[in-house]
Amino acid sequence: MPLLRARALCKTYGTVQAVRGVNFRLDENSYVTLLGPSGCGKTSILRMIGGFEEVSSGLLELDGAKLNDVAASARPVNTVFQSYALFPHLSVLENVGFGLRYKGVGRAAIREKARAALETVQMGAMADRRPRQLSGGQQQRVALARAIVNEPRLLLLDEPLSALDRRMRKDMQIELKDLQRRLKMTFLHVTHDQEEAFALSDRIVVMRDGIIEQQGAPDAIYRRPETAYVADFIGGAACVPGRIASQAAEGYRIETALGQFAAPGVAGLRPGAEAVLCLRPEQLRIDPEGPIAARVTHVVYRGAEWLVELEAAGVALALTTAHDAIPEIGADLRLGFDPAQVWIARAETGEAAQ
Repeated sequence: MPLLRARALCKTYGTVQAVRGVNFRLDENSYVTLLGPSGCGKTSILRMIGGFEEVSSGLLELDGAKLNDVAASARPVNTVFQSYALFPHLSVLENVGFGLRYKGVGRAAIREKARAALETVQMGAMADRRPRQLSGGQQQRVALARAIVNEPRLLLLDEPLSALDRRMRKDMQIELKDLQRRLKMTFLHVTHDQEEAFALSDRIVVMRDGIIEQQGAPDAIYRRPETAYVADFIGGAACVPGRIASQAAEGYRIETALGQFAAPGVAGLRPGAEAVLCLRPEQLRIDPEGPIAARVTHVVYRGAEWLVELEAAGVALALTTAHDAIPEIGADLRLGFDPAQVWIARAETGEAAQ
């Protein structure tokens, strides 16, 4: 049995359908991320699980029991908010122990539990400070300690790293995943940042316009996107439109403006179906004998590599290279790729893939 299950979950605000019948599960001791752009419905799902929003229709189950009508205060669920929501007039220790006071926990036990939670997030030495005396990363750790001190079954994290600078975000990603492993707790994390989702997650749920486009392990979503939207949103693949010409030993043959190619792809495509050939920058290479004729439009230095943007038969492509001989803008090139490494995805939405 999963820890939490959502069945046909919907949320409407007036005439707006923010969440449209999604289905997913959270397993014990897992780190799951709801990933998508602003307005896709991911925060509405988090708030329904936390009890801050009512479920319009559908079912939420926690440990096999219906969660829909359980008050937020009675749910074994805690939330770490984007703003941290620390009380400025209380010390770090008092902030962490604040929620325990309303559960009838004695003062000595509160101090013991709060100190243990602070030690867990490496903030024990700052127990007597006020939030204004802490950096953003330190405040984030205090917010985490306040959430885990109640020993919830499920921890919800609402864009918890968005207020931090890039270096601090990377440091906190490592700490969050390490904390989840040590506590053996289930974390549900909301973000629009795909790099953050890949760094943290055992499982990713990609959302768009209130539906789930795809869900699965990070590697599967990156290497085998089911739709053009996922391929573009995850890793910025060039999605070359085409139609399935036939089945092939490799998977399918797809006819595109760049030519006809055989490659593996998502199951269920039929001859004549619209599809896209997904070409990621690291999969393309400059090859004098390659099948694609292209012209360089931009060259961007990115430190460890160069990004070369190209146009081929009206299609925008890109490749990465660390080679010293960087092509000039306007140069005509031939491009190749390993057909076994690219992917054919559906052109339409992934709503049916839930």
